[in-house]
Amino acid sequence: MISNSGIDPEADDNNSSPTNFSSGRREANEGRNLLAFWLLGLCNNFGYVVMLSAAKDILEKSEESPIDSGCVTDTKYIKCSTISTGAVLLADILPSLTIKLIAPFTLQAIPFSLRHLLVVNFQILSYLLVAYSNTIFVGILGVVFASLGAGLGEITYLSLSSHFHNDVISFWSSGTGGAGIFGSLAFAALTDHRMLGLNAKQALLTMLVVPTILALTYGFLLQSPPSTHRVWLRWPSFNGMNINIFGRRRTGFSSTTTESFTSSAEDDLQRLLHGDRLDARQTLRKNVWRKIRMAKPLLRFMVPLAIVYFSEYFINQGLLELLIFNCATSFNLSPMQQYRWYQVLYQLGVFISRSSIKFFPIRASLLPSLALLQILNALLLFFESLNGLAHLPHIILLMFIIFYEGLLGGAAYVNTFSAIHRTVSKANREFCISFATIADSLGIVFAGFSSIYAHNFICDHRW
Repeated sequence: MISNSGIDPEADDNNSSPTNFSSGRREANEGRNLLAFWLLGLCNNFGYVVMLSAAKDILEKSEESPIDSGCVTDTKYIKCSTISTGAVLLADILPSLTIKLIAPFTLQAIPFSLRHLLVVNFQILSYLLVAYSNTIFVGILGVVFASLGAGLGEITYLSLSSHFHNDVISFWSSGTGGAGIFGSLAFAALTDHRMLGLNAKQALLTMLVVPTILALTYGFLLQSPPSTHRVWLRWPSFNGMNINIFGRRRTGFSSTTTESFTSSAEDDLQRLLHGDRLDARQTLRKNVWRKIRMAKPLLRFMVPLAIVYFSEYFINQGLLELLIFNCATSFNLSPMQQYRWYQVLYQLGVFISRSSIKFFPIRASLLPSLALLQILNALLLFFESLNGLAHLPHIILLMFIIFYEGLLGGAAYVNTFSAIHRTVSKANREFCISFATIADSLGIVFAGFSSIYAHNFICDHRW
């Protein structure tokens, strides 16, 4: 440990011993890693949240000015939009789900640095496409790239967390919750005419700073342990010097000689040419079935999480755009402003609950109760949307329900992954955490399809 920190054991140090210095350095690295995972969670989910907050802007192609026609005096004359915001939700989740389905079986062989590079580029492309879109198709395409980046990022950084202390899970979760509140709040504030009054295009372009922070966090703040999978180049002409082309660390000259490197390469080539391909296929098949068997015990964590996410996204993308209050009962907010601030309140609840696991942990046996409570929220708001807010006389009551909905969703997420991290052995933890991320995506996908049908049904039958 001392030699790794670059300290001579025999050096004279009047202030501190080498052991204390090493311990202090380790604590500093742990603090950096906790902050890094918080920022990774924040930046990874930021674009995903912004796309959902901008769903109505994308569908109505508002790029020159914010959609804000003022509050309405009589909500009975408000027409339903032809396309539900559930369509944006599907574009924001289906690509992510596809990645999550294949990643646990394929992406573990790809170094984290390469995956991180893809995440950053997907995010940049998504902001640019949506900002400059003139059609719904281009806007939806930008949402797809945001989804690809968020899905690949979630499975990459959660898998990376298996190489760190359990505390990074809570900081990652807090960061993702922060993405919700800061992302939705930023878009609402930037486009509100009473605040900054930017149009959607200008607001999205200012958010290009987020993928920049993501790139810098992984490249300069995070201190990855040696156990993480990295990309290395070995150059025989330099006596086997290892160069990490994506990290900052270099090992210098190793004891490996050019001759031994060449011999090893030739041996590898012979094994490739003459190895038993049938055995290789059988080994691959066994590994896949072994991972499937490992996934079965995870269902007790995944099913409640999927139900929670189905219910809350059914509310957010299927019902909230239809729950519109008039001027007297909405603080004079326009329908567009109401929708944006609903998203802010939901994300505020998510942020608070995802950041509170250290103070209010929930036992794994209680996770199904969170799913039941979220279903009740969805049923309540579904009937309210059908009956024209008959039992919600003021927007403040709905705002409270939405905030409570966010609390349930955030608590289900962070406590589910924390329980998996605690109960699964370290050898299997990376795969199990990666596989469990499928649960929330499946719930969101079903919510997206259900939202479209619910939107059409409610518009045909309400009042």
